[in-house]
Amino acid sequence: MSEQGNELRETVRERYAAAAVAVAGGGTAEDCCGGSDCCATGAIDIDENFGASLYGAADRDQLPIQAVAASLGCGNPTAVADLREGDTVLDLGSGGGIDVLLSARRVGATGKAYGVDMTDEMLALARENAAKAGVGNVEFLKGEIEAIPLPDNTIDVVISNCVINLSTDKPRVFAEMARVLTPGGRIGITDVVADDALSPAERAERGDYVGCIAGALSFAEYRNHLEAAGFGEIEIEPTHAVADGMHSAIIKAVKPAERSCCGSDCCS
Repeated sequence: MSEQGNELRETVRERYAAAAVAVAGGGTAEDCCGGSDCCATGAIDIDENFGASLYGAADRDQLPIQAVAASLGCGNPTAVADLREGDTVLDLGSGGGIDVLLSARRVGATGKAYGVDMTDEMLALARENAAKAGVGNVEFLKGEIEAIPLPDNTIDVVISNCVINLSTDKPRVFAEMARVLTPGGRIGITDVVADDALSPAERAERGDYVGCIAGALSFAEYRNHLEAAGFGEIEIEPTHAVADGMHSAIIKAVKPAERSCCGSDCCS
């Protein structure tokens, strides 16, 4: 990774570590994808485009307040991921654990939910939240989303909430998602996506990298990266604006199922 990429990653890590410390200390992590005074403690103005306000009251009420307070995403991937009883789910950039805990309850006792995060402080907060919620079918792993610490073909569903835009090696993230998914596995994620007409420089004018804006892909770039990683049935649907020409979007795709070799020309 380039020196600039390493610096950006460390800036992201520091910002989200500060958010976790604020929440663990009894304060509130300000919307790290929204305001410039991110991770302040105490009373804040809720940004309707990011964070806990994007979850229904029924979801928020079943979780520890710390899990809700640490939510910094741009959507609710558990509402769009079509989770099923018995699924094994992976949340990329799991933060305080809100999406992992909601997923774990949706997939039931026969399923499991993993969370991967690179920030020690967020991992500690997520594990504490899981214990408070009494949810046992979860596991939080330290790692980077560009190098997921799980074996090939072991995950049924990958979710993520406004995290892929923060990666400095997005093609690697999509390749890793494809690697860990089982054949026929699917993704249901939320992320910030830019209008195709906006150049990277124009995206940066609308917000910084850590604020989930400057690093966002365009709609066409997102689709191209997913296709390059081997995904099909790609859907990218904007839900609400987060800046001029920038949108929170729901992204769905499927890893093709393996063909059974029955014919004489199979696998040619």
